[in-house]
Amino acid sequence: MFYYVSKVAWFFATPSNLLISLVLLGLVLALFQRLRSFGIGLSLVFTLTTIALGLLPIANYILLPLEERFPAFRDDGRPVEGIILLGGSVEAADSASRGMIVSNESAERVLDTIQLAHRYPNARILISGGGGTVFGDGAAEAPIIAAYLKSIGIDETRILVEDRSRTTSENALFSRDLAKPHEGERWLLVTSAWHMPRAVGVFEKSDFPITPYPVDFRTGGGGNNHRPFGFISEGLRRLDLGTKEWAGLIGYYATGRTSRLFPGAQDSGPVGSASR
Repeated sequence: MFYYVSKVAWFFATPSNLLISLVLLGLVLALFQRLRSFGIGLSLVFTLTTIALGLLPIANYILLPLEERFPAFRDDGRPVEGIILLGGSVEAADSASRGMIVSNESAERVLDTIQLAHRYPNARILISGGGGTVFGDGAAEAPIIAAYLKSIGIDETRILVEDRSRTTSENALFSRDLAKPHEGERWLLVTSAWHMPRAVGVFEKSDFPITPYPVDFRTGGGGNNHRPFGFISEGLRRLDLGTKEWAGLIGYYATGRTSRLFPGAQDSGPVGSASR
């Protein structure tokens, strides 16, 4: 139930959807003589708000705290027993229909996992990602990525496929059950930097300690984050992404799926060994 409620609620609360809905509401109200002035004013206000939020770097300020919560991974020489790749980087339905992998803007998750697979040739690779949708079960993402890794020469005996999960919380629970990590093992968790705090929180809650490996940064360094966007759509896309992730953190904490509201490296316990 949580899955369906969260998906439907987020559709209507997504900033870009909400802003356009309010603009349209104003236009509809303007059709009525008594509400014409109010409707035109409402539509104008939210049209300007949409433009401002799309062009100004407000979305970067929302994403920055998420992406800077965990530092980039630095190899300290410790062995790595496993690599966990969270889904969200491949369009499963499009890949299934075209017979080839179709990635999205989070493709760095797969690319960095390939790099890690070569850097740590003895590590297992666990791909977590099912195919649930609001309207039914779709194509699962994990098997598509697994097939691609095999096609580029990665030994299939190293690959574990978790294809039931629909949420980050389920990613953690099902991955733990599949990997069965032993005490002292080190597992790297590969996901987008803006998604890492929530991911770490649910893996901690699931008693599967991991080492964060953030990728897919949407914000840059220095003054680049303060520059306006060149396209309204770009700013709105980042605004939707950042707002959704903050809402996810609050929702997961409120429903007991994480133990901390905003997990971070500075207040984490040991993340390199798993206990069972």
